[in-house]
Amino acid sequence: MTYRHPLDCIFSPSSVAIIGASTRKGTIGRETLHNMISAEFNGKVFPVNPKASVIHSIKAYSTVLDVPDAVDLAIIIVPKENVLEVTRQCGQKGVKGLVVISAGFSEVGKEGKAREQAVLAVVREYGMRMIGPNGFGVLNTNPSINLNATFGKTFPEVGKVGFITQSGALGEAILNQAKELGIGFSVVASIGNKADISSNDILDYFRDDPHTDIILMYLENFGNPRRFTAIAREVSRRKPIVAVKSGRTHLGAKAASSHTGSLAGADVGVDALFEQTGIMRVDTVEELFDVAAALSMQPVPKGNRVVVVSNAGGPGILATDALINHGMQMPPLSAETVKGFRKFTSSEASFSNPMDMVAGAAGPHFRKALELLRKDEQYDTIIPIFVPPVTHDQLDVADNMLKALDGTKKTILACFMGAGEGSVGARLLKSHNIPVYIFPEAIAKTVSTIYGYRQWLNKPEGKFRKFKVDTNRVHQIIERTLGEKDGAIVGDDAIEILQAYGIPAAPYHFAASQREAVAIANDIGYPVVMKVNTPQILHKTELGAVLVDLRSDKEVRDGWKELESRVRKTRSKQKFTVALQQMIQGEVETVIGMVTDPAFGPLLMFGLGGIYVEIMKDVAFRINPLTDMAAREMIKSLRSYPLLTGFRGSAPVDMDRIEDTLLRVSQLVSDFDCFAEIDINPFIVSAQKDRCKAVDARFIVKKYQGRY
Repeated sequence: MTYRHPLDCIFSPSSVAIIGASTRKGTIGRETLHNMISAEFNGKVFPVNPKASVIHSIKAYSTVLDVPDAVDLAIIIVPKENVLEVTRQCGQKGVKGLVVISAGFSEVGKEGKAREQAVLAVVREYGMRMIGPNGFGVLNTNPSINLNATFGKTFPEVGKVGFITQSGALGEAILNQAKELGIGFSVVASIGNKADISSNDILDYFRDDPHTDIILMYLENFGNPRRFTAIAREVSRRKPIVAVKSGRTHLGAKAASSHTGSLAGADVGVDALFEQTGIMRVDTVEELFDVAAALSMQPVPKGNRVVVVSNAGGPGILATDALINHGMQMPPLSAETVKGFRKFTSSEASFSNPMDMVAGAAGPHFRKALELLRKDEQYDTIIPIFVPPVTHDQLDVADNMLKALDGTKKTILACFMGAGEGSVGARLLKSHNIPVYIFPEAIAKTVSTIYGYRQWLNKPEGKFRKFKVDTNRVHQIIERTLGEKDGAIVGDDAIEILQAYGIPAAPYHFAASQREAVAIANDIGYPVVMKVNTPQILHKTELGAVLVDLRSDKEVRDGWKELESRVRKTRSKQKFTVALQQMIQGEVETVIGMVTDPAFGPLLMFGLGGIYVEIMKDVAFRINPLTDMAAREMIKSLRSYPLLTGFRGSAPVDMDRIEDTLLRVSQLVSDFDCFAEIDINPFIVSAQKDRCKAVDARFIVKKYQGRY
């Protein structure tokens, strides 16, 4: 059989062998076979069990080699000790795809890992593809396939949602909840240990799958984050991706040598990856399905303007607080809309946004209100909230809502507060593609999440820029560092690396005596900064090893004595020298950095800098390499961004210079993979291009982190 995609042998097979099918009810082998039959799989099914001749009224075979027909897919449900031999038999038979449900592999430790690698070697030897081990199985609801190779009790409704889960234990609960919410699936894949097929492969499969429009993911870790980034960025442009990512990258657990390293906490790599690829990240499985319901039933809102209409004031206020806190806008009702409302609502109603029609409002009131709001062009999303009183018929309210909103292109997310998911009114709305939520806060989080996706879609993709740089100069400095004891590149060498990549930096001038320091200060011009020239001191301000704004020869001489006195207390035998730099005044201090995440590779950082960087922690991270758009977004994402655009009469800084510097650092990191951490702090930014300069920098080479 010819397949559209290499994974069609798993998701669209013509024949399936259930190896480990059982006659005993309640076992995984028996339930998986039963599910295949109950789903009316549109292909051949071959039970395999050496101890039974017939299972579930179907002829059984001792081994897969005894099956007389070709087998596309084998579902393996045998003891862990037998999986290797069964896998080899599948290879000999010419089976193309495997789903290994059996557990006892890398999830249980070193011995299990070795067992898994042995199975994987056979899979590769015979050119097969494998999902698992330690999974829940796979299913495909396409009526021409009807594949249910899982051991759960629920076969979902046909839909356009593809689901990837790394947790088999969540499989049954997820399918049950989706059915309750009215969400239909196209394909579900429980990938388990991801020994062969990972989320990357299935994302690639979903990209061109005509039956999948939305992708949901539950992930615990990334196999190859860099490949994931490339695939997800492309797929997100075609189909929305929503993900729950559990587990944490404990990057902060090691002793960091830089500000950047100490700020790169548990989850910044995941956040950066999702931000750059357009993936909508949610915190819980419940939120995952909240967003899935909205995406599968309603259009993504064109903007962030929301109107709320309810028959109770409290829920409307709750919705408003949540919407505003999530960055949505709630424009007031237009005069024309208010005029229309006054014709049919009580005088006690609130003619604002949120619109409270009070408790007496029934189905006809909601219909007239929604007819007015659907015509009001200043809203992108309408949220009707109904709190069912005893006197009103929920079904009538839902029916009137449907009549009022029929054919609208606005996004509609309804709340039947306190009615429960089994409400007849809620069921009617869901059956007509209007998702219903129990609480308004869930709607606020959902609409904010999907609007964020709209913003990402509307952004230009950005370009990777390439600069003419002096790589030989940087190579020489790195080689010289590797030949020495200390793996940190600081001082003049650090500044030289920046200059080699076209990054403006205030040069160092070194003095070994008071007289030399005064002469240098006069040469570069007052005011000056004087620092102890000791690379081992990482944070000089903490030890009082930096003096700023020295404005005369006397201040330089006094400063020399003061610094020498401080250093002698801890380093009495070390030769004392200082470094002097031009003092750049009245500007904004920022920080630019990089830290290597063990999973995601280099993470670039930009934020508010100087001595407050670790206190304020107003920084943004992105995965390297950066596009020009990504660099711009890093700058704009800071809470302190107004300081850069001009605040209370100050002139806006040169944004182009910041963006250019970030892109040059990105190229430096791409050109040299030997850096574990980089700190450029402070990087002074100003309205004047020639006053935007790095003042200090530090590079940590990987060799001295035990990884070079």
